[in-house]
Amino acid sequence: MQNTQPSQDILIQINNLSVHTTDGATLVEPISLSIKKGQNLTILGETGSGKSLLAQAVMGALPKGLTVKGQILINGKTLHDGQGELDEHQFAKLWGRDLTMLPQEPVRSLDPTMTVFRQIWESLHFVKRVDNSAAKDTTLRTLEQLSLAHAKDYYPHELSGGMAQRASFAPATVSGAYMVIADEPTKGLDHTNKIAVVDMLAQVAKQGGCLLTITHDIEVANRLSTDNDLLMVMKKGKLLEQGQATDVLQNPKSDYAKELMSANPATWTKADITPAETPLLTLKDVAISRGNKELFSGLNITLHAGQAVGLIGDSGIGKSSLGDAICGLINPSKGVMTWHTKPKRHQVLKLYQDPPSAFAQNITLGTLIDDVVKRHHLDKSQIAPLMEALQLHPDLLHRTSESVSGGELQRIAIMRALMMKPVLLFADEVTNRLDPITQKTTLDLLTHACRTQNCTLVMVSHDHDLTRHYCDTVVDLTGYRTV
Repeated sequence: MQNTQPSQDILIQINNLSVHTTDGATLVEPISLSIKKGQNLTILGETGSGKSLLAQAVMGALPKGLTVKGQILINGKTLHDGQGELDEHQFAKLWGRDLTMLPQEPVRSLDPTMTVFRQIWESLHFVKRVDNSAAKDTTLRTLEQLSLAHAKDYYPHELSGGMAQRASFAPATVSGAYMVIADEPTKGLDHTNKIAVVDMLAQVAKQGGCLLTITHDIEVANRLSTDNDLLMVMKKGKLLEQGQATDVLQNPKSDYAKELMSANPATWTKADITPAETPLLTLKDVAISRGNKELFSGLNITLHAGQAVGLIGDSGIGKSSLGDAICGLINPSKGVMTWHTKPKRHQVLKLYQDPPSAFAQNITLGTLIDDVVKRHHLDKSQIAPLMEALQLHPDLLHRTSESVSGGELQRIAIMRALMMKPVLLFADEVTNRLDPITQKTTLDLLTHACRTQNCTLVMVSHDHDLTRHYCDTVVDLTGYRTV
């Protein structure tokens, strides 16, 4: 590959970069940008706007079948110049030591056969070449910084979504890469841990590297933005505006950016909700354990038909595990759960916070939806209006789960669940991949559909304003924490 001579301060540069499908459809229109040493670039935009595709192109890790036009330079070396599929081997030489990416789905970056401690230690010992003793000490310090010291011997399947997000951060960054791409690095985290991860990411630029962050969280964008930093706003594959981060955040020019900046759940007016009266499920003195650890105990609550119940609490406190118990996937370690009207098995559903775990990877989404329709004798005519209401393009059904954004996949999971006419739906952080505008549209539809179908909705969220807006009852598991 040829070498060029850009400014010595520029670490990442792309010129007229665009992303296309093999049949010629444009997914990302031509974009140019450069990120210097000591600089953060934050990309804001709606789900499916092409943010992740742009980041994957910079990383040299686009899904197979997508082609790139334009130029990509990493630390002065041209790794792509022209058009066609990216040469992954050229980029791979930089992965780990120079360039690293925090993926949107943390479970995909963690080895399911290794403990959290071992995965961080290996990055230090084998990639950064730190001796065994020093690698162990650094691993322990890193786990403490991420509030994961207690989970050092956990395997990925034993972690909550928020814990997995923090755990994936560590092995990707400890090996010394000075160019970091972070794709939605704070989704699923409570406020305290979100700030901790953002502050650790900010150290990359402060230490002379550069950081490219994809997020829909305005608080994250603000915290990563100084007068030296940059911000871009994207929508439907187009760059709407870019500039100095503080200027764009405080004085957005495009209508979409203005709407995005003002989409704050704390400002929404709460609708009057008629209290639900028909009991569906009663939990009495329920405790939940994972392994030998009791997460919480003494929970007493009755869920009513058509009721929206919010579930809040710190990451790892047992919110997802409670959902598993309600859905019959695990048994409570103590207490009794009594159904007043026993639903059919397929009418108690869970929407996962990591939607890829709910879809086969190599089969088109349309085929997967058709299989559900045939298996449960559903009305196929529901698909088109639900997709329209969820702002999903019909063409997405011709693609696999790996070739759509996380937010698009989550909305397809919501569509599939609503088609089943559920009696109880456990929604585990289902909008943490969505920008604030799409988030409101999606939750408006979800809560309205559940009330219309007399379906009980149990909604997990770290956003307390969001939870209080949509739910008539909110349960904080912090009050039931086992010390």
